Amino acid sequence: MLLILLVIFIALVFTYINGFHDTANSIATVVSTKVLTPRQAVMLAAATNLVGAFFGTAVAAMIASGLVDAQVATMPVISCALTAAIIWSLLTWWFGLPSSSSHALVGGLCGAVLAASGNRWSAIIWSVPGKEHWWQGKGILWKVIVPMISSPLVGFVVGFLFMGLLYFLLRNWRPVTVNRTFGKLQLYSAAYMGFAHGTNDAQKTMGIITLALVVATKTGLLLATPGWLVWLQTPEGTPAGYLPPVTWVITHLPAGLQFGYQPPTLDPKAQYIPAWITILCALTMCAGTAAGGWRIIKTLGHKMVKLHPVHGFAAEATGASVLFTAAHFGMPVSTTHAITTSIMGVGCAKGFNALKLNVVERILWAWVLTLPASGALAYALVQLARWFGWL
Repeated sequence: MLLILLVIFIALVFTYINGFHDTANSIATVVSTKVLTPRQAVMLAAATNLVGAFFGTAVAAMIASGLVDAQVATMPVISCALTAAIIWSLLTWWFGLPSSSSHALVGGLCGAVLAASGNRWSAIIWSVPGKEHWWQGKGILWKVIVPMISSPLVGFVVGFLFMGLLYFLLRNWRPVTVNRTFGKLQLYSAAYMGFAHGTNDAQKTMGIITLALVVATKTGLLLATPGWLVWLQTPEGTPAGYLPPVTWVITHLPAGLQFGYQPPTLDPKAQYIPAWITILCALTMCAGTAAGGWRIIKTLGHKMVKLHPVHGFAAEATGASVLFTAAHFGMPVSTTHAITTSIMGVGCAKGFNALKLNVVERILWAWVLTLPASGALAYALVQLARWFGWL
């Protein structure tokens, strides 16, 4: 029982760190353009992150049942995976590199499961194609690798085209008018970015905690729990009549307030996420966001490219749209990749010489190394735990 609670605690520590690590991603542009002070931007991001975390559970369900063999993911293994992700996130934060907490978590989970299974690569779900559409598939290929490549490309191209369109539409505007107008609009784009971050990133730890509880329930670890802790038991699959938290609230509103809302049809094979996990992770992410991450703000908002309010608006709107779309399809896309490449695309619309390539190179190396580095670290932690007799 103590081990289960320890896993939940470590998962929440990761959520908190993810909050302040990725705060910079969602507010760097609005701070660097001086539309909001750092404190105001952090509060805006915290509030919108909290709201976004309650919208949808597709990413959480995928993490809980679509990446690794649940029978191998025991409590110690999940602890090693989370610890590796935390170490890598803190390391890159210390050096001011906007690396992906999402990919650190996925890499840690895969590395830990690989070590625990005795180097059995089949313990990692590599590819289960969708029956109708590719985005319905499960596994590392469809849910991690494809989005990891496509989302930065989409962010860069859309940011470039969107900024180019704005240059064309605003070509006769006075600079002072552009700055004043988009200084106001950037408040909305920053809120949209924070909301989209919540819809994607907060769900990842929801999935890890759910995975741990599903394993504990299947292996009988929760059979001896006292009656007041029966809510920890999380069976595999989706119970009849289950609705995600936001859907439940809307469905139970008076008919006149539902505005024709129709609850989604759930796949009976999908893993449901208990409401208490959603609430706990959302509040923890909000607290971490409020702590802020100023080192990464300096890299994204100042060092990579010089931004004005119109550029910040274009980058935030693009990055948030990429995140929100990915969350809808259950893809754990990196907030870092989405906003960083959006900023790059917007900067290149001014001219490719606007980008500081040495900074971009450092960021790209952090991206490339995150999955293998966190995976190797988790692998080593599992082997160390086995050597000490904890596994």
